[in-house]
Amino acid sequence: MAVPRFKTSKARTRRRQSINMKLIAPTMVACSTCGNNVLLHRACPKCGFYRGKQVIVPDSKV
Repeated sequence: MAVPRFKTSKARTRRRQSINMKLIAPTMVACSTCGNNVLLHRACPKCGFYRGKQVIVPDSKV
Protein backbone atom coordinates (compact mmCIF):
# COMPACT_ATOMS: atom_id res chain seq x y z
CA MET A 1 0.00 0.00 0.00
CA ALA A 2 1.29 3.47 -0.87
CA VAL A 3 2.34 5.75 1.97
CA PRO A 4 2.52 9.55 1.56
CA ARG A 5 6.07 10.93 1.71
CA PHE A 6 5.11 14.26 3.27
CA LYS A 7 2.33 15.52 5.49
CA THR A 8 -0.43 17.30 3.58
CA SER A 9 -0.54 20.91 4.74
CA LYS A 10 -3.67 22.47 6.25
CA ALA A 11 -3.93 24.90 3.34
CA ARG A 12 -3.85 22.15 0.73
CA THR A 13 -6.37 20.03 2.66
CA ARG A 14 -8.77 22.92 3.19
CA ARG A 15 -8.46 24.06 -0.43
CA ARG A 16 -9.41 20.58 -1.61
CA GLN A 17 -12.33 20.34 0.84
CA SER A 18 -13.67 23.81 0.06
CA ILE A 19 -14.26 22.88 -3.59
CA ASN A 20 -16.79 20.25 -2.54
CA MET A 21 -18.48 22.35 0.17
CA LYS A 22 -19.89 25.06 -2.09
CA LEU A 23 -23.59 25.80 -1.69
CA ILE A 24 -25.61 25.80 -4.89
CA ALA A 25 -28.80 27.82 -5.25
CA PRO A 26 -31.74 25.66 -6.35
CA THR A 27 -33.04 26.17 -9.89
CA MET A 28 -36.35 28.00 -9.90
CA VAL A 29 -38.81 28.24 -12.78
CA ALA A 30 -41.95 30.32 -13.23
CA CYS A 31 -45.27 28.49 -12.81
CA SER A 32 -47.08 28.35 -16.15
CA THR A 33 -50.43 29.07 -14.51
CA CYS A 34 -49.81 31.79 -11.91
CA GLY A 35 -46.21 32.88 -12.56
CA ASN A 36 -45.01 32.01 -9.04
CA ASN A 37 -41.38 30.85 -8.71
CA VAL A 38 -41.36 27.07 -8.10
CA LEU A 39 -38.65 24.42 -7.73
CA LEU A 40 -38.22 22.17 -10.77
CA HIS A 41 -40.47 19.08 -10.99
CA ARG A 42 -42.70 20.16 -8.10
CA ALA A 43 -46.32 21.28 -7.88
CA CYS A 44 -46.87 24.99 -7.34
CA PRO A 45 -47.81 25.60 -3.69
CA LYS A 46 -49.74 28.75 -4.63
CA CYS A 47 -52.10 27.37 -7.30
CA GLY A 48 -51.60 23.58 -7.04
CA PHE A 49 -50.87 23.01 -10.73
CA TYR A 50 -48.14 20.76 -12.17
CA ARG A 51 -47.61 20.50 -15.94
CA GLY A 52 -50.99 22.10 -16.65
CA LYS A 53 -53.05 19.87 -14.34
CA GLN A 54 -54.42 20.53 -10.85
CA VAL A 55 -52.67 17.95 -8.64
CA ILE A 56 -53.10 19.41 -5.14
CA VAL A 57 -55.54 21.75 -3.44
CA PRO A 58 -53.51 24.72 -2.19
CA ASP A 59 -53.84 25.78 1.44
CA SER A 60 -55.36 29.17 0.58
CA LYS A 61 -58.38 27.58 -1.18
CA VAL A 62 -59.24 25.07 1.59
